[in-house]
Amino acid sequence: MNLTISGHHLDITPALREYVTLKLERIARHFDRMIDVKVFMSVDKLIQKAEISIHVPGKEIFAESSDEDLYAAIDSLVDKVDRQVIKYKSKQRDHGHEAIKQQTPS
Repeated sequence: MNLTISGHHLDITPALREYVTLKLERIARHFDRMIDVKVFMSVDKLIQKAEISIHVPGKEIFAESSDEDLYAAIDSLVDKVDRQVIKYKSKQRDHGHEAIKQQTPS
């Protein structure tokens, strides 16, 4: 997994980088086939914004979140993308099984 963390009008401190990496481990527990992960954080006046783009086989998963606190925005972002990754994983796992169920006589 290639991880890229960047910021606009914001310095990416080691503590912020470690926090993002720690939160992304939760997603990696659910799905370990992530190819490329890009996290982008920005500050516009009092709004802290975090975006993530995850490249997985066959799809690009994107989520964004904004809050007054950057750490809260990251937490919300990870929750959103975690739900998307779980949904993608379940679709990949179930793909093709419906045709098999329909062919077997009851």
